[in-house]
Amino acid sequence: LRITNSPPHDSIKSKTLEHGFPHQPSALGYSPSLQLLAIGTRSGAIKLYGAPGVEFMGLHDENAAVTQVHFLPHQVELVTLLDDNSLHMWTLKAHKGLSELLEIGRFTLTGPPGAPPSVTRVTAVLAHSSGELLLLGTEGGHVFIVEVPGFRELEERNISLDQVASSVPDDYIGRRNLEHVETLQENPVDPNQVVIGYGRGLMVIWNLEKQQAIQHIPATQQLESMWWTEDGGHLLSSHSDGSYCRWMEKSDIPYGHFPCKAISKIIQLPTEKGPPFLLFSGGMPRASYGDRHCITVIHSKTHVALDFTSRIIDFFKIQSASPFPPACARDPSALVVLVEEELVVIDLQTEGWPVIQTPYLVPLHSSAITCSHHVSAIPLKLWERVLAAGDLQSKHYSKEPWPITGGQNLAPDPPQRDLLLTGHEDGTVRFWDASGVCLCPMYKLSTSGVFHTDADPNDNMNQGTEGEWPPFRKVGCFDPYSDDPRLGVQKIHLCKYSGYLAVAGTAGQILMLELNDEAAEHTVEAKVVDLLQGQEGFRWKGHTQLDVREEPVLFPPGFQPFTLVQCQPPAVVTALTLHSEWKLVAFGTSHGFGLYDYQQWNNVLVKCTLNPSDQLAMEGPLSRVKSIKKSLRQSFRRIRRSRVSLRKHHVNNAAKVGSILSAHLAAELAEMELAPVQRKIEARSSDDSFTGLVRTIYFADTFLSDSSHNTPSLWAGTNGGCVFAYMLRLPAAERRTDELVTAQPAKEIQLMHRAPVVGIVVLDGHGAPLPEPLEVAHDLARSPDMQGSHHLVVISEEQFKVFTLPKVSAKMKLKLTAVDGSRVRRVGVAWFGSSRSEDYGESGLVVLTNQGDVHVVSLPTVKMQVHYPCVRREDVSGIASCVFTKHGQGFYLISPSEFERFSLSARYLVEPRCLVEVPFRTGSATQRRPQPDGVSSAHRRVMEHALLNDESEYRETEL
Repeated sequence: LRITNSPPHDSIKSKTLEHGFPHQPSALGYSPSLQLLAIGTRSGAIKLYGAPGVEFMGLHDENAAVTQVHFLPHQVELVTLLDDNSLHMWTLKAHKGLSELLEIGRFTLTGPPGAPPSVTRVTAVLAHSSGELLLLGTEGGHVFIVEVPGFRELEERNISLDQVASSVPDDYIGRRNLEHVETLQENPVDPNQVVIGYGRGLMVIWNLEKQQAIQHIPATQQLESMWWTEDGGHLLSSHSDGSYCRWMEKSDIPYGHFPCKAISKIIQLPTEKGPPFLLFSGGMPRASYGDRHCITVIHSKTHVALDFTSRIIDFFKIQSASPFPPACARDPSALVVLVEEELVVIDLQTEGWPVIQTPYLVPLHSSAITCSHHVSAIPLKLWERVLAAGDLQSKHYSKEPWPITGGQNLAPDPPQRDLLLTGHEDGTVRFWDASGVCLCPMYKLSTSGVFHTDADPNDNMNQGTEGEWPPFRKVGCFDPYSDDPRLGVQKIHLCKYSGYLAVAGTAGQILMLELNDEAAEHTVEAKVVDLLQGQEGFRWKGHTQLDVREEPVLFPPGFQPFTLVQCQPPAVVTALTLHSEWKLVAFGTSHGFGLYDYQQWNNVLVKCTLNPSDQLAMEGPLSRVKSIKKSLRQSFRRIRRSRVSLRKHHVNNAAKVGSILSAHLAAELAEMELAPVQRKIEARSSDDSFTGLVRTIYFADTFLSDSSHNTPSLWAGTNGGCVFAYMLRLPAAERRTDELVTAQPAKEIQLMHRAPVVGIVVLDGHGAPLPEPLEVAHDLARSPDMQGSHHLVVISEEQFKVFTLPKVSAKMKLKLTAVDGSRVRRVGVAWFGSSRSEDYGESGLVVLTNQGDVHVVSLPTVKMQVHYPCVRREDVSGIASCVFTKHGQGFYLISPSEFERFSLSARYLVEPRCLVEVPFRTGSATQRRPQPDGVSSAHRRVMEHALLNDESEYRETEL
């Protein structure tokens, strides 16, 4: 291996894509012709999704929420409305065979001089089926007609409030005050007719060609939404009192005549044979179920109230393909619902209307994420076994394929199988396929079954009572409740070769699990480890340990626990590592570290690192919020049993408390160290709090006693800048089950500046990091060089220091804080393969600092190679959540529900590469066709209007 002092070959820094569910969604759009879904957010982002792997993202320059999204029919353009009243035109432009989402124009309505803002405040948008017009209803009751994509206002065609009011029948109540335009709908069979719905309730059918009203529908209740049936024969309206009306036939309040909440949206869908589907959101009895977020589906004699755990943003239907002309009825195939915390798709074709599992937009935060662990290049056998276990958990999902299929995914197949494991506050570990563009759920492991928790087995929110009215059915997987914060997963380590998994939690529990393809019933016995080692004068004031179930527990196929280590005191586990070849697991807390032999179920080593002056280490991170958490849990149970209408308030509180309890250790430490940024390394006092906290733990087969005999060893680094090394004696393989593993202290290093030790790496005689356990045995790595001298690299928050082994004498160092005041928050070892030469690459340290910068440091020379800004320095939780991969990529949370993915390697890039073709119509059928460079007829019309728009207001892309 050639080690150079130049940056890794073809080094690149790129934020490639975002995984997960958009934070704070605020608008939903759908194009039936493109088969694309669009989501706008409160931060001004616009995201498009089609078939799995087809993703686009845009960001408005304005820091304003997206309130509406509308696709132009049969075009590749869409329009967004922001809450600053600006309209924006976007297009999917083809460039070098791939589509890009680009903003091509912006527009704000301007009223006559001196007119109040309400005159031009847009409240409703209709993208006309011609693809050439936008109808904009306003707060003042006017309807402006704008030609697109050039955003030219057609003043002569505008519909003023005076024109409408003059034709309103005299007996209509409230003639003088029609209020704002609530909604606009086009007649499905006559594009010249649109219906204007005013807030007070009046609906006016307007002829665009003749510019006159042709019918008035005088509803007296406050209007919420309208729907024009597919045959153009009837209008449906929904109202603020929980009623809906099918004009001119019947009116109904579906949930009784007690006061009901507004029906915010209603649609009716015909079927080829039989009665139509009726779907509406809201309408629940205000006193009993006013806190519920429901969409009601009624078809024939089936009536279900789909009950979501967060607020409904919007929904739409997907029509099944039909061989008949569009005028004929086509059965609805799916209902797509966007709620605040997830996207739920209901299969309307299958009996029981099951949920279709989403291949993307999965709510990563269904329980708050507390830690992450990435494993590269998973062997096929392990991959298939995890998939099989996950398939058994997915039997309740629909078998129908994903119904949103727009665009073509042109990304190459992933070069390897990668797993991202996320630990959660409720004690679950979720396995995600992180190989490609979509972060797909594979399998969910729950650790709570091992313990007695505060959960009441009779508390089941998902079961509806027989004959209950309304007929609720829980849907979605977002669950903000956590019955016991001690279950929170803090550290994960998976060995991809042996299938062993270690999971450590908030209450000092370390579970060892192995993969089993069959269900099994057994007890899990806890082995207690006293990390205080009998020290006097210390009393743990934090949370208690979890109680292990004494009776046998039935574990489903998948990862099953077989032994448990319980630390005393039961503090948060802060470091964890697993050596499956030696059958050892090592762990650390704020009080010390231990080594456990999981083959013989025996404690090998316990070391107390607690500083006698460190009283904070005896408090425990949950002690400050323990009482409020307990009271909230009790409140949640009362809510579940009595079904009182306080759910939303408590969900918000639970999320806030959960975020406090789920903060990653590094975020806690960052907040505890509120010291000013240092410009030089200064020795820290040994009296600082948490000096004994173990930050990193590491196994190595290296030279500790002399330069001719290598031996297994364990290394641990603390928050006080101390490194402990222990020599391990492992019996021969044939005697491994009979003889005990032993450990004896070998080295102890105290860094002069006492900065926390965040990483330890041993380099072999070639200067390469030691391979992972079992990697050499599986012929996936060459054996480490044991002829040349080994080196120990100690990474503290403030510098990188290289020591020779076995003498442990300092050889070289790189000071980080001396340059820019940064501190190391995350470190990993990565292999940078050249994109030009298959057989050349270099190993390096990948480092994330408290400034949000990513550095690559060469090995073994510890010289700075490249430096990129990556995370905002103010984003403490984002920095704390970062996890690096073995091939120069990384993930960090940009919100509670989204991972940003980035790459430092030109060879390993995962990014969307997709193409969306322009649809066109032949006769009455909509088809798709490629166009040169993605130029649609709408693009061509842009040029006609370009001169009519101020250059500062209009940005045209190169055509």
